[in-house]
Amino acid sequence: MPVKIRLQRHGKKGKPFYWIVAADARSKRDGKYLEKLGIYNPNTNPATIELNVDGAVTWLQNGAQPTDTAKAILSYKGALLKNHLAGGVRKGALTEEQAEAKFNAWVEEKTAKVTSKEDTLAKAQADAKAKALEAEKAVNDARTAAAAEAEAEAKAAEEAANAETAEETSNEEE
Repeated sequence: MPVKIRLQRHGKKGKPFYWIVAADARSKRDGKYLEKLGIYNPNTNPATIELNVDGAVTWLQNGAQPTDTAKAILSYKGALLKNHLAGGVRKGALTEEQAEAKFNAWVEEKTAKVTSKEDTLAKAQADAKAKALEAEKAVNDARTAAAAEAEAEAKAAEEAANAETAEETSNEEE
């Protein structure tokens, strides 16, 4: 029974949401699976990925073949690196502690990169929001000034009309 690590689609039309599963290669895309390894949500920026790395490594060591997309996700989360390091431990090139230290160092570096990207995106969003707020304030100030100017013109016209009426009344009295 050939096993594949692949994505199983969920979510509504236009809003995909995937489960990362180990499934028999002969089963349907959204059909039966052997084990759910995690989730992948491409709708967020950056994409949300939750993965049971140890479970994925176990399936990889047992011969499961990841699809191209699943392989990219496993690589992104470090499952392929952990599998590679486990192979080095089995061969005697590394000790368990050295492999764990290398993996943890890689995870910290990757987390720092992701956090940096999230901070950059949040800052860009805040800057865009501030710029939009400034533009809206400028439009509101211009609108308020125009309304005040129109009101002043209306008062001036009204006073002029009152003055004309007063002149006409005084002319009629004479």
